[in-house]
Amino acid sequence: EWDRWLLMGLIGTAVGMLGFLIHQIIDSLIKLKWDLVENYLQVSKRKSDGSIHMTWLCTLGFGLAMVALSSGSVLFFCTAGSPSGLPEIIGYLNGTSIQHLFNIKTFLGTFVSCVLAVASGLFCGPEGPMIHLGALLGCGLSQLQSDTLGIHLPIFTRFRNSADKRSFITAGAGAGIASVFRAPIGGLLFTLEEVSSFWDIRLAWQTFFCCLMATFTTDLLSSSLYGFVYRGHFGFFEAEKRIIFWNLLDMNVLAFVPTILLGILGGLLGALFVSLNIKINKLRMQFFNSIPKLSLRKTSKLLETVLILVSKQYASLDYIIFTVANEGRIFLMFCIPPHLFLSVAAAALLAENGKQGITYLFKRGTHEEFGYTSLCTALALYFILSCWTAGSAVASGLVIPMLYTGALYGRIIGLILVSIFGVQTNEYGAWIDPGLFAAIGAASFFSGVSRLTISLTVIMVSMLS
Repeated sequence: EWDRWLLMGLIGTAVGMLGFLIHQIIDSLIKLKWDLVENYLQVSKRKSDGSIHMTWLCTLGFGLAMVALSSGSVLFFCTAGSPSGLPEIIGYLNGTSIQHLFNIKTFLGTFVSCVLAVASGLFCGPEGPMIHLGALLGCGLSQLQSDTLGIHLPIFTRFRNSADKRSFITAGAGAGIASVFRAPIGGLLFTLEEVSSFWDIRLAWQTFFCCLMATFTTDLLSSSLYGFVYRGHFGFFEAEKRIIFWNLLDMNVLAFVPTILLGILGGLLGALFVSLNIKINKLRMQFFNSIPKLSLRKTSKLLETVLILVSKQYASLDYIIFTVANEGRIFLMFCIPPHLFLSVAAAALLAENGKQGITYLFKRGTHEEFGYTSLCTALALYFILSCWTAGSAVASGLVIPMLYTGALYGRIIGLILVSIFGVQTNEYGAWIDPGLFAAIGAASFFSGVSRLTISLTVIMVSMLS
């Protein structure tokens, strides 16, 4: 079995490298976009001319270009890459044959679409596509053959059967989750709970090893790059800063009351999200199927993704925001006179990318950071727009929107508790913190939509520690 373990390690390493690459490209594109915004803002301050109005158009144009390329890559280049790939992977592992699910075009199209969709500002994340890409690497590295490229290597030929192929695809999918959340146990439990129906103890150990290699590779590369960029020494290994919650584990029994409420709320809102998304997708299919010409139908799907981004950008048009992180606070460099009802904080929550926004919401000790108006406004808009985005013609994931939505109403519950009990400075009342309940709310909505329990708990613990 040495060759099987070797392949599992190679797949995990490849998925870890891919996860690192995806995150770096997304962060670079987001930074480039906001750098352009900052430059326009600085020019408008110096010249006092109308170039400030070009700032929003520049931001919108940059996002529209990325959305058009993202949607076009799955509509015209690889049709099997839309929207997330996770349902297709689950279907394949449970006996459904799907054409073009594991080929080079699907890999490239999903990669490009995922990176551009997340960087454009759509309410989505890279998690679903990473599962698909991990499964693609698991399939490709284990089979070592490609009809498209004309490659048929004469090694590891004994794994070229459906049973072994499914095992490596399962491990690759788990490694994709492990790479995104830095949670190897979470990746293993996710594949057991959600992805695969064919399971044995040998596959469990091998999948866990694959997830470990993916997590280690992503962490190693991220830490090394961080050391090279900020310290000038490549290979300086430093653990990435996380949101530490361990010192809040001394909980009061009263904390279970709002936690139970958040669980019920997560189940209700999760069911509403799924029901609403199903209806939207039915209407979407009916509309696009009514268009007889294929090219026009694909163009209409592309225009829908453009419309989603324009709606999102218009919602935050009140304020052109350049955000920087300084102990979790958002600084606004310039404001356009408001035209809608959004507050500064609500616009900031909508303008910020999902991962950074979740970090703001989870931050402890920030009781006055966001008020009820901004949180409720952002929750309503984010819920509707993320539900609309899910199922559109881009390779995207739902995990970031689920965490973000749950964090918003969790923080609202936390603010209510602060209003009732006040800001607590002693160790016995430290659990009354909006950031803590934002994390619990994120888990509740994630569970309400995905119906995950055990693997979700492990993933959340890995994220918050």
